[in-house]
Amino acid sequence: MASRTPDSVEILSVRVHRVTMEESLARVDAMAASGRPHHVVTVNPEFIMTAKANAVFREVLNRADLALPDGMGIVHAARMLGRPIRERVTGVDLVNRFAGVASARGYRLFLLGAGPGVAERAATVLCRQWPGLVVAGTYAGSPRIAEQAEICRRINAARPHVLLVAYGSPHQDLWIDRTRNLLNVPVSIGVGGTLDYIAGVVRRAPDWACALGLEWSYRLLSQPSRWRRMLALPRFAAGVGAQALAAGLNL
Repeated sequence: MASRTPDSVEILSVRVHRVTMEESLARVDAMAASGRPHHVVTVNPEFIMTAKANAVFREVLNRADLALPDGMGIVHAARMLGRPIRERVTGVDLVNRFAGVASARGYRLFLLGAGPGVAERAATVLCRQWPGLVVAGTYAGSPRIAEQAEICRRINAARPHVLLVAYGSPHQDLWIDRTRNLLNVPVSIGVGGTLDYIAGVVRRAPDWACALGLEWSYRLLSQPSRWRRMLALPRFAAGVGAQALAAGLNL
């Protein structure tokens, strides 16, 4: 199962794979065991709107080995386009679950990015939750070209199977794509704010808000500085509606 290319849906010219959490875990597991480089992206509506204006980012997303449906907006959009996704697969849930797989399989993780000390705190939380998990290294750094060589040196010296990059969109995935052939890492995943959530620096929206698709409102209330980013959501909805109408689908 994990070797076959997963089915996908194209949302505003960005490919998103129609995978479940269990399928995603199996695929990342197979990637980590393969020894060959792979790139996993966590696609949400903000990603797609950024990619609409940034052709390079769009190309990076579309050539990723696995594009996870992260965000209820993606799930709703896929349904509108007649290509429903069975469940949302968030970066934070994938990392939490895969840490258990890594603990059992002996995979080594490296946590890159987030604010000072956040990756270390996230590593402590994961290792406490999953005894036996090996976090081979943590480093904040930045996606700047000037730091690239030193960061790659640190990562390669740690010999991780999975690299989690928390530089935010689009920087993290552009960085992964740029360094793909410089790193000896089987799986690199752009994880956005995942390390902040795991470390407890930022609180996740309650389950009821996520279930109702209101996570965006919780984020806006708890992080008012995100309001400019939230402006992408109505534009995303309008764009998906236009795509559905152009395809002759009934809304």
